Amino acid sequence: MSTIHPVDFALVEDYKDYLSIERRVASSTVQVYASETTRYVTFLRNNNLPIETVSPSEVVNYLIKRSQDNISSRTQAKNMSALRSFHRFLCDSEVRADNPLDTIEMPKAGLVLPKSVPYEAVNHILAVIDAQDDPSGLAVRDKALFELIYSCGLRVSEACALQLSDYREKEKVLRVLGKGNKERLVPVGDYAQEALKLYLETVRPKLKGSHIHEQALFLGRRGKPLSRALVWKRFKSYASLAGVDAKVHTLRHSFASHLLRGGADLRSVQELLGHSDIRTTQVYTHTETEDLLQAYRTFHPDGEPDSM
Repeated sequence: MSTIHPVDFALVEDYKDYLSIERRVASSTVQVYASETTRYVTFLRNNNLPIETVSPSEVVNYLIKRSQDNISSRTQAKNMSALRSFHRFLCDSEVRADNPLDTIEMPKAGLVLPKSVPYEAVNHILAVIDAQDDPSGLAVRDKALFELIYSCGLRVSEACALQLSDYREKEKVLRVLGKGNKERLVPVGDYAQEALKLYLETVRPKLKGSHIHEQALFLGRRGKPLSRALVWKRFKSYASLAGVDAKVHTLRHSFASHLLRGGADLRSVQELLGHSDIRTTQVYTHTETEDLLQAYRTFHPDGEPDSM
């Protein structure tokens, strides 16, 4: 891809501000949308296609070219969402009057079932953390971190962004700032409370060191907030030691699946997860259905195991 033209660069920067400030889109989504939009506007300029008049058929030509990069239908759908959003921004900015993406049908991305693990597997991973002989106290921090992620169904980014003031110990609730800066309050379970108490009293003061004004709940060795990459790495290590095939986001999926198995209603799980659309939460009901089907295939006389 050639270097983006200064005019196009300025337009993409305005679009990023539009997403962040007016649409209140999560920063990770802003980066994904901006990246795809940069490819798109560069394509238009290289092919002498004015952004003010580009037609649906010309947009389709771009999408066909993108599909030749062997991207999945799910990625293609995300790219189309980015371009539809970008053209909505152009309409709102009165750069053009219509959105050419409105007449283009979105590809079906297919249903991707979230992966969860049994309650016993979660306990096994947490037990592995307990077994660590770690004088630095990082294992105590990690136990509190992953207990909290599982107890509250947190995204990794939400856990890393937590501040001391977000944990209301007396009320036993956690204030979480989710996607689109949407706030929710989530109950904190007994095990997570105990792990947090130990971390806050014995480990966090040591990690904080000279950073006396640092308000992040979870800190690294140098007294700074944890990064998502480090959290992923630490969890991967523990899961490997436990012999469990799981990623840290599996804890969030397991939180939802275990609630539904226990009889929680879908609307409550939606609120706890911070989903704006209940259809996102309904994916977990498909997971439960798959469990039922597997049980039927395995144990019912008329069922057929998947291997047959």
